[in-house]
Amino acid sequence: MASSFEKYQKRRLISSYFSVVISISLVLFLLGLLGLLVLNTKKVADHFKEKIALTVYLKDSAKEVEITQLKQSLALAEYTKTATFVSKEQAAEEHAATIGENFMDFLGYNPLQNSIDVYMLADYVSPTKLEEITTEIMTKDFVDEVVYDKPLIALLNDNVKKVSLWVLVISAIFLFIAVLLINSSIRLSVYAKRFTIKTMQMVGATKRFIRRPFIWKSVRLGMIGAVLALIGMGIVLYYLNKSFPELQLLDDQILLVVLFVGVFLIGIFITWLSTFFATQRFLNLRTDELYY
Repeated sequence: MASSFEKYQKRRLISSYFSVVISISLVLFLLGLLGLLVLNTKKVADHFKEKIALTVYLKDSAKEVEITQLKQSLALAEYTKTATFVSKEQAAEEHAATIGENFMDFLGYNPLQNSIDVYMLADYVSPTKLEEITTEIMTKDFVDEVVYDKPLIALLNDNVKKVSLWVLVISAIFLFIAVLLINSSIRLSVYAKRFTIKTMQMVGATKRFIRRPFIWKSVRLGMIGAVLALIGMGIVLYYLNKSFPELQLLDDQILLVVLFVGVFLIGIFITWLSTFFATQRFLNLRTDELYY
């Protein structure tokens, strides 16, 4: 009879530990993913900004040497990522491929202009800086027009600010929820042993002596949960980097190490803190209060 009861208690204990580990790992996994999102919000925004081209249209009277010099100066400018010359013939071919027919057969001539597509670095893709760059380029006599998508850039910059703010707010809220969930799991685990705690206290054990094994056990569970969460984060990060290599998610290895270490330490710290207060609560209760 006693043997079956011990087996039941052992299974119940293992089940309790398992649920704590799963709770910790899931919460830390989601928290880690949110951390990845926070770290890569700017990188994703920069990726989209650098896809927007500033197009410099050239007059037909522009000389080849002038076009070459302008292209080289734009390519070497501090704000440029890449600069590509597009001849009017190439532009006509691309336009014909887009609409599915050769428009020059109807017009009898090519109305398009030679141009240079300038893809900017993300830090310079803002209405103010693009206006300054446009003004500078327009000082060239052989430049006819400088065009870029002003509404799209203004909308992109506004949305990046809003998204960054909300990501930070959600991160703070989620961190608070993570603490509550892990704390609840730890408290339930300690609650199951409240009579053991009180018995040890009644035979003269100090509070520190009673707390120590509970804290170490919870910290070990926190470490296991954190490791499982980090493995999950690593898998997700690997597949994201494989699916979107242009985002270069693995390039900033220092930040990734800091994030992974941070998630691991958060798991340890929260379990330690939760266990400390949970055991302290039951240590301070009277014996008759343990039944409620």
